Amino acid sequence: MKRLTISFISFLTALFGWGQTTAIPVYLDETKPIEQRVEDALARMTLEEKVAMCHAQSKFSSAGVPRLGIPENWMSDGPHGIRPEVLWDEWDQAGWTNDSCTAFPALTCLAATWNPEMAALYGNAIGEEARYRNKNVLLGPGVNIYRTPLNGRNFEYMGEDPYLAARMVVPYVQGVQSNGVAACVKHFALNNQEQYRQQVNVEVSDRALHEIYLPAFKAAVTEGKAWAIMGSYNMYKGQHCCHNQYLLKDILRDLWHFDGVVISDWGGVHNTQEAIYNGLDMEFGTWTNNKDWGDSNAYNAYYLANPFLRLIREGKVKEDALDKKVRNILRLAFRTTMNSKRPFGSFATPEHAAIGLRIAQEGIVLLKNSPLTPKKTDVVLPVDFNKTKKIAVIGENAIKIMIIGGGSSSLKSKYEISPLEGIKQHVGDRAEVVFARGYVSDQLNKKGEIKHDGMFINDAIDARSRDELLSEAVATAKNADLVIFVGGLNKYNGQDCEGSDRKGLELPYEQDKVIAALAKANKNLAVVIISGNATAMPWVNDVPAIVQTWYNGTEAGNALGAMLTGEVNPSGKLPFSFPVKLEDVGAHAWGDYPGAKANGGIHERYNEDIFVGYRWFEHRKIKPLFAFGHGLSYTSFAYGKAHISAPSLSEGETLTVSLPVRNTGTRTGKEVVQLYIGDEQSSVVRPIKELKKFLKIELQPNETQEVSFTLSVEDLKFFDENAQQWTAEPGKFKAYIGSSSSDIRQTVGFELVKR
Repeated sequence: MKRLTISFISFLTALFGWGQTTAIPVYLDETKPIEQRVEDALARMTLEEKVAMCHAQSKFSSAGVPRLGIPENWMSDGPHGIRPEVLWDEWDQAGWTNDSCTAFPALTCLAATWNPEMAALYGNAIGEEARYRNKNVLLGPGVNIYRTPLNGRNFEYMGEDPYLAARMVVPYVQGVQSNGVAACVKHFALNNQEQYRQQVNVEVSDRALHEIYLPAFKAAVTEGKAWAIMGSYNMYKGQHCCHNQYLLKDILRDLWHFDGVVISDWGGVHNTQEAIYNGLDMEFGTWTNNKDWGDSNAYNAYYLANPFLRLIREGKVKEDALDKKVRNILRLAFRTTMNSKRPFGSFATPEHAAIGLRIAQEGIVLLKNSPLTPKKTDVVLPVDFNKTKKIAVIGENAIKIMIIGGGSSSLKSKYEISPLEGIKQHVGDRAEVVFARGYVSDQLNKKGEIKHDGMFINDAIDARSRDELLSEAVATAKNADLVIFVGGLNKYNGQDCEGSDRKGLELPYEQDKVIAALAKANKNLAVVIISGNATAMPWVNDVPAIVQTWYNGTEAGNALGAMLTGEVNPSGKLPFSFPVKLEDVGAHAWGDYPGAKANGGIHERYNEDIFVGYRWFEHRKIKPLFAFGHGLSYTSFAYGKAHISAPSLSEGETLTVSLPVRNTGTRTGKEVVQLYIGDEQSSVVRPIKELKKFLKIELQPNETQEVSFTLSVEDLKFFDENAQQWTAEPGKFKAYIGSSSSDIRQTVGFELVKR
């Protein structure tokens, strides 16, 4: 290490022509504080060099300062894997042969693990992959709240609850940044739909903003110490969020003291003056002067390029406005590309695939596993090989490639194990596995090919009619001991895909008809839904077993196969509620999704306010199809009596809620113990209860563990719009402890008092 340092100094001596006694410039001296290095580098830069750092020079890079040895910034789309290289000025892939990554599970799966340890593993592994590919900014994770099940981009986010998302995002960010790669948390803020995303002006109360839509971002910044934030496409208070004074200056900078860079979403900048003064640092993807996206001359016409430079030269904008941005960008460089202690990373390794497999296994949710008849106790899952010698796997999603499509999170993975492959591998020679397609998607082009992000998938073509496919599926099901239907959504436009929302809650391609027919053909039926969103299930009472899984990446099939055969005991819990019908969702029952045209734009009112997800269902006394936090196991857990350490709590104090949890089944399993708080005496309308703590534990058969949660006044607060601050009112509160938001096993009361 000593010899390496001497060599580096020799290199600098040769590069800058220093004599042996010349000191290293402050900005290159890593022993100096970062802020001192930033100021030194800033003082050495020309006006043109500073402006060049504030806007893109290619699709995914921005300029450094070669004269000073400050590298370029290189971004990569995430948050589920490192995107394949694209051409300098185009979206098409560059055709590299060494950029096939590990595809990690979608963030809905990570959230469904309810395990921050998995988030830390995920962040570190994807950070290693980004570092190996020499990216210094990972464009992820996403933490926008699941407001409607129609949002095409929900699969990239962490569910409907702000506390769950906050607890999962912090270790993810820390893991990524431990590799010298900035996590760029997105999309800040209120980007809760894809329809009208570039123009919708969101109207939401301050209370809902702070209680529901901001907490995960706040945790990423104040606890995770995120080095980058990406603005969102939509508008708030009449300003685009990529240069929104209230969000980027008043909240992000002044309230949360964010010292990282604010990066625009690609094409999210619309105004030079607002971009200069309202908190944006780096502009990407802008379409200027009616030029094509691929026109390399367009970069100098960006809002923060020549127009910015011209305003400074003309004296209409002070250079200090530019310096504020460049300071943030230089700070990014010193934390990433100019940090000599950055690890080298690793890429598409077996270790990373194994991490993705662990996350996928912990995130799969067993929604239902009922006895076949009321008088019997046997269930469909896990597969009983004493009774099962022939398994029929039916459904296009069993063979479909899922790592590509979906928009910016589309990947080129080293490999992807399909559900059919995974089931076959884990069944082995214990049973025969046969396949029938059952249904076919219809995103074919004129040549009869399916195209995803520049890649043609010819093996997905099936010219048979839906009736022919259904007849084959039913016949196959009748001759099997067990039927596993693998369907759900995919990542085509109008399904789970950036740039478009779903048209409805139902399954596409007449899958409901297929499932109903299979249920009549064979009572031993397990339905596996792959999606990033809730779906309607009109057949729910006719199917004994239902599994919710996700876009689980490289090892998706192996994770599913291990769960179905019982090698892995399912432990995932839903990160969002499943409604029976779309009208049961607050954004559709009371809000005006997707917005209405008024005053020359699209305006959308979040009339449901703080009542999002389970908060809405409980407030309106609506029974969900499956509740937030729900998830079954192949074992069972008993909750003992809850105890509280003190009957009251006051400012500066804490109290403890504890209870024993025992594994009463015959298998080792994991349970997520969830604690919710309800305010019994509030002066404002509050949810019946809100998630405030959770813990995932693993228990052997007959093992008991004491689970404890510590509560403080912070856990009791709501956002007071009049005072513009978080407030807790004295009075009675109740702690609800259970296995889901609707499966509460214990309650205990206490009081908040003034001492």
